[in-house]
Amino acid sequence: MSATIFEKSHLGRAGINLPKQQVSDAPTLNRELLRSEKAKLPELSEFDVVRHFTNLSKKNFSIDSNFYPLGSCTMKYNPKVEERVGALDGFANLHPHHITNNKPEFMQGALESLKILEDDLKEITGMDAFTLTPEAGAHGEMTGIMLIGAYHKKRGNKKRYVIVPDSSHGTNPATAAMVDFEVITVKSDKNGAMDVEAFKEVISDEVAAVMMTVPNTVGLFNPGIKEICDIAHEHDALMYYDGANLNAILGLIRPGDIGFDVVHLNLHKTFATPHGGGGPGAGPVGVREHLVEFLPQLRVGYEDGKGYFLKDKSPDSIGRISPFFGNYLVMLRALVYMQTLGREGMINVSKKAVLNANYVLAKLKDYLDVPYDTFCMHECVLSAESLYKKYHVSTLDIAKYLLDFGLHAPTIYFPLIVHEAIMIEPTETENIDSIDYFCQKVIDAVELAKSNPEAFKEFPKTLPISRADETKAARSLNIRWQQD
Repeated sequence: MSATIFEKSHLGRAGINLPKQQVSDAPTLNRELLRSEKAKLPELSEFDVVRHFTNLSKKNFSIDSNFYPLGSCTMKYNPKVEERVGALDGFANLHPHHITNNKPEFMQGALESLKILEDDLKEITGMDAFTLTPEAGAHGEMTGIMLIGAYHKKRGNKKRYVIVPDSSHGTNPATAAMVDFEVITVKSDKNGAMDVEAFKEVISDEVAAVMMTVPNTVGLFNPGIKEICDIAHEHDALMYYDGANLNAILGLIRPGDIGFDVVHLNLHKTFATPHGGGGPGAGPVGVREHLVEFLPQLRVGYEDGKGYFLKDKSPDSIGRISPFFGNYLVMLRALVYMQTLGREGMINVSKKAVLNANYVLAKLKDYLDVPYDTFCMHECVLSAESLYKKYHVSTLDIAKYLLDFGLHAPTIYFPLIVHEAIMIEPTETENIDSIDYFCQKVIDAVELAKSNPEAFKEFPKTLPISRADETKAARSLNIRWQQD
């Protein structure tokens, strides 16, 4: 483990010289709040600091340097043209309080970019309007369910339940519960899709919404999705589209045309904006016409002669869910991605993503279990269950093994309906060389499991931390360094 910046400190060493203070202390400063002694900050030269943090950065996995085959997370390359546009002064240095102070004359360019983004998202999803204020996918998801709640409340509907499939992302039932709905979980059928017959048994006039991911988290398109939408609408239940997997159908199918009423989008997953490390994110929410009046505040309008402006709040709006337009620079990057690709480019994204995932499935199906033996969409799900039963080598063991070869581990143990699951999404941005390398290392891991299963106790061997105690790390998390 590398020494901390504090441990590298040397008394009297300095990286910067500040001039003597030429103004007096603020007269209103409460002297009782001042330190009795100086803060124990590390003392280093500029070169020490730069070298320390540069070396730390080299220990991180990065999408610019490593393959991230994370299923459902869509960790694809972020084009550098996005960074160049996002760094332009007129965008990067725009003060967010121009929004809250309603000064549209100072932000016409930014407002225009948001309006174009909304129009593009409407076209892509088949929705009639969007809110761009949610600051992450989960935030957008909660916003969407709040909109559904507001819709039913105005209509006087007595709704108690939200239906989710057993393959859903964990945020779906969690979000429904946070907005005070009870959750009904519907099992998947033998083909990995939500069982339509089981769905028919639980749908009722007390169901507020059905939350679906299309394709679902086992990487399959539900052939009964249109029937599910129609049945839900017969009971005045709304269809909610979890946009995590839009990358599979981008430009090919519009959720609104299938029958969905609300869509949330993870811009980082589908439109190649920075992703990971807890953010930043962006989770715009689109709705059909019957839900527009409930959208949160901060929406952009346009009139000839007036330019771009902030629309007045609707009387039935759920209010503000964010003080600003989400993470604006993330949305700007997504817009650059869309405008660069155009319609045909986005269709190509989906086709290549699906092709790559099926290529991985074909390469690995003779080495790992295939729970659903059919063509997949943008991601494939395999299983190491047989390997574990025979050789006691788990999915986690394979994931740790891959780390030693410059590969981020794929998603493991999810979806929960597949035992010892390995979920792989190569995305459209990876070429065949990268995918072949990844597949070969998975095959090597399987062969090693058969010949020497005990070897997996030592992986990873090349990283700063080797095989950690997973249980202790989760239960006794300690990431704080204590100064002497």
